Amino acid sequence: MKIKKIMVLKMLVIVALTLGFTGCSKKGGTKGGSSATGWKINDKKGGFQFNEKYKQQETPPGMVPVEGGTFTMGKVQDDVMHDWNNTPSQQHIQSFYMDETEVTNKMYSEYLYWVKTVFPPTEENYKNIYNGAIPDTLVWRNRLGYNETMTNNYLRHPGYADYPVVGVNWIQATEFSKWRTDRVNENILEREGYLKKDAKINDVTAEANFSTEAYLTSPSTSMGGNEDVVLKGGRNNKRVTDSSQNVYAQRSSGLILPEYRLPTEAEWEYAALALVGNREYNIYKGQKKYPWNGQYTRNSKRQQRGDQLANFKQGKGDYGGIAGWSDDGADITNKVKSYTANDFGLYDMAGNVAEWVQDVYRPMVDDEANDFNYFRGNVYTKNKIGEDGIVEFVTADNITYDTLSNGRIMARNFPGQIAQVPVDENETYLRTQFSTSDNRNYRDGDRQSTRFFKFGGSDEEENEGDDEKFRMYESPRHKISTTTDSLGMDKKISKQFDKSDKRTSLIDDNVRVYKGGSWRDRAYWLDPASRRYFPQDMATDYIGFRCAMSKVGPKSNKKSPRGNPNK
Repeated sequence: MKIKKIMVLKMLVIVALTLGFTGCSKKGGTKGGSSATGWKINDKKGGFQFNEKYKQQETPPGMVPVEGGTFTMGKVQDDVMHDWNNTPSQQHIQSFYMDETEVTNKMYSEYLYWVKTVFPPTEENYKNIYNGAIPDTLVWRNRLGYNETMTNNYLRHPGYADYPVVGVNWIQATEFSKWRTDRVNENILEREGYLKKDAKINDVTAEANFSTEAYLTSPSTSMGGNEDVVLKGGRNNKRVTDSSQNVYAQRSSGLILPEYRLPTEAEWEYAALALVGNREYNIYKGQKKYPWNGQYTRNSKRQQRGDQLANFKQGKGDYGGIAGWSDDGADITNKVKSYTANDFGLYDMAGNVAEWVQDVYRPMVDDEANDFNYFRGNVYTKNKIGEDGIVEFVTADNITYDTLSNGRIMARNFPGQIAQVPVDENETYLRTQFSTSDNRNYRDGDRQSTRFFKFGGSDEEENEGDDEKFRMYESPRHKISTTTDSLGMDKKISKQFDKSDKRTSLIDDNVRVYKGGSWRDRAYWLDPASRRYFPQDMATDYIGFRCAMSKVGPKSNKKSPRGNPNK
């Protein structure tokens, strides 16, 4: 009997302990609640709302994923130009997305159509927006060559629709990227029910068009404050009340994609090399000379043997071989996807057209300062706050126009966007990683780098660095002066070419790197490590571009991280 009683008591103790632990688990557990507070997340009654069903970033239209990694940047095998501007350095690139092909004439024409529709050039306030976005078709002209067919037809004719756009300067390529960001996110929010269906076609105007940053900052006042267009609650908007929480899409919704932009030089070179195709376990099996394997530019496969693997100039007066045996199938540019993609699935990373990247050019890559996502050209800005304490939107009355060194007028911002100003001491004070808004000259060409800089001198002495003799790079300074009418529009432009014979360089803060060979280049420039520069406000018939987008979240979309036995 005693033994039975003891057994019964033990069973009761075990049951009690089990119930106690279960009760504790239910009371203090995190199932359906916050791991920080235990509060319920996404409660219909209100409180903290968060997208817990988010899986991974949506692949942007026209792009392919490029998994990040380490690689040796630079190191052209034969530096025949003796530029010494590609010294090898070890860099690590974070994962990102990149356009499968170069931006084509058809893609850019869609941009021009939108700009012309929303900001009619027939209206005085908007004429320079459209005119500033049009590519320079005169880049095809040559003093001793007949190229009028391309001058008149290349951009618009359907025969060239899928050819890479050219005649676009660096500033125009950057503006196209901003426009693309807004149009893609506008389409996503319409799909998810946060914007009225077809509003992007039927309701868009100059004063009421979608801007991603404007929507995120103040959704109720974006799109001209039209409540019939900017909807609450997404797909569930029928159940939304005025007291509901987070009724608009936010960063935490996981729907809005990061910005389209030009790739950095390091990203472009990493993507072009595609060393992932030479990888075995945790090592690269050799260094590539071109985006494809091997040391030669001709195809070795039986069916295409002898054909070139890219579109480039094969010799003096030879842009595409002889009739009937066209080595690369093109004389000028060629239709995108005409050649085999590299191991990342990217087309034309060598040849066809060279491509703009984000970076300001300097003869060296300062890997001593940074070896992670290297980029020279950061100019940090913030939203402009008006006197009423509210963000200031760009309107038809306060559009900012820039007059470029060649006299071209371009809009710096569009109506509907948020006006930007440089960051100030509020953002830079007591920071170790940056101290100014403009970082283009950091550790190379800044005032502290000059032999005239006086450490510990007065402000007046330091400001002497603006004088001509204190400049780091003796590049030309072409002067542009304008007179404006009462509307603030440029009316008369006076151009003064710099004829000084004391210039020692073409390098300054307004020249940008472009990468890859083009249809005009010899095979040497097909090496992804080769680098050249060109003024950001000028265009050519051989430089195009493609866009990139940063990847948020994990480095790879594979289910289990490498080397993690618990996954």
